[in-house]
Amino acid sequence: MLLQTGGAEVRFKPRAVEGVNLLNGVKPERLILDGQQRLTSLYGALMNDAPVETKDEKQKPLKRWYYIDIDASLNPEVDRFDAILSIPEDKCIRSDFGRKLELDLTTREKEFEHGMVPMNILLDMRFPTWRNDYMRHYNMDPDRVNVIMEFEQAIWMRFQQFKIPVIQLLSGTPKEAVCQVFEKVNTGGVALTVFELMTATFAAEDFQLREDWEKRQEKLHANDVLTSVGGTEFLQAITLLARYKQLRHEKRAVSVKRRDVLSLSLEEYRANADEVQQGFLRTGRLLNLLRVFDNKNLPYGTQLIPLGVVCGFIGERFDEMAIREKLSRWYWCGVFGEMYGGANETRYAMDVVDLIAWILDDGPEPRTIRDADFAPLRLLTLQTRQSAAYKGLFALMVEKGSKDFINGDPIAHTSDFELPVDIHHIFPRAWCTQQGIQKQKWNSVVNKAPLTSRTNQKLSGAAPSRYINKILQEGLITEDKLKAVLDTHWIDYQTLVLDDFDEFFYQRAVHLLNAIEDAMGKRIQGRDSEEVHAVFGKDLMHAPSITVGDKN
Repeated sequence: MLLQTGGAEVRFKPRAVEGVNLLNGVKPERLILDGQQRLTSLYGALMNDAPVETKDEKQKPLKRWYYIDIDASLNPEVDRFDAILSIPEDKCIRSDFGRKLELDLTTREKEFEHGMVPMNILLDMRFPTWRNDYMRHYNMDPDRVNVIMEFEQAIWMRFQQFKIPVIQLLSGTPKEAVCQVFEKVNTGGVALTVFELMTATFAAEDFQLREDWEKRQEKLHANDVLTSVGGTEFLQAITLLARYKQLRHEKRAVSVKRRDVLSLSLEEYRANADEVQQGFLRTGRLLNLLRVFDNKNLPYGTQLIPLGVVCGFIGERFDEMAIREKLSRWYWCGVFGEMYGGANETRYAMDVVDLIAWILDDGPEPRTIRDADFAPLRLLTLQTRQSAAYKGLFALMVEKGSKDFINGDPIAHTSDFELPVDIHHIFPRAWCTQQGIQKQKWNSVVNKAPLTSRTNQKLSGAAPSRYINKILQEGLITEDKLKAVLDTHWIDYQTLVLDDFDEFFYQRAVHLLNAIEDAMGKRIQGRDSEEVHAVFGKDLMHAPSITVGDKN
């Protein structure tokens, strides 16, 4: 796919295909948008007068010439692929550790003798000259003339007649349209991202966007929870911040669709990049405080974009407790309301405007908080890590002070060190299956808790009463301390001792809903609905009091 140059909107810094040496002042008529690797390989092998720079299977750099064996290429018993030879830079093939010369193509006469045609003459008029010299070398011998003429018809003419499909975009094509066309035709390859286009755009102004981003990326990705922030996300955040600042001064609408990012100027990038970087770093701190430590357990990577913009714009006020509480409430509403699962550009803009107005200007609650809702029966369908709300509950359990069943260490601390922590079944799967308990219940988040891998092995597949007894008999923890540890997970000790799954399930569902309400700062509707009664046998409004451990 090619793009004509000279457009008023699209200005990219051109770079010649590898191996091409241009005279000073030569300007390209077309730019390669897609197919650069293929065209580079074809040019190197079929046109360039220098050896092709490539690599072997161990990624060791090599320089090679490519030849086609005339006789092998015309032999129907030989695969055409095997008729093409890769020859070292000195045009000699040796064996016996370099002591024995197997093939020497260092002169034109030796090429004739071995019947080897250089591949890099097949696309221009040098081949007819080579062919004529070949026939003279053999004194117009009829057999050799017939061979070279057959080669010309069967091989050389194929190269002249081969057609490569080309899509050529006119010079007036907007950058957004360039992206759209690329996505339609390049379904199996690497996407032409906004970041790639902006890299080329800024290069035309002698600014190396990729180098600048890589330095910032190193600092951001030092916090594992920020590894989902890539170059494109960084550009989106800068565009959001730049457009928001325009809103405050010029009353322009905030938008961060692809065309907005592609219209970002280098001046705007430079003016806002440091602020956005600092905002993402603060975002990482906030998420760590909320016990989201890595990208694997991050509910929504997309939610980091507006959060990073807001945290950058509010500056040092980020450290005020009241503001962090507002940021946390907005964050949890986005997670448990599952607000960031679809197309998000419109929500990015809305949340940046709403959140900053709420924090700095005493405005109304953001629409994400107002619209967020969590259905009580959603607890049953939270079965795997693929759900943002599932990951959110995992973090919420850790944030509220969950401790390890055996050593009593806070999971929030354990997860940072040598013991792997994941979310595991409380009533083991094997036991639940034997008891005929529905998978929808035993595999839901209600029956799961953050535990170390070592503790999970202790639980094995036994009934809770058995693994509780085993833990106590081995003296790993006292009964009183175990009761206190289970309290930090919103688990009633007696329900485990009695293997009472139904009561355990009911009580823990209530406590999880209470925790979600507390995080979102709003009531969950439908806790006493008919549907809830049908599943639990009673409403989810109340449960025996369990004191949740502190956050330390």
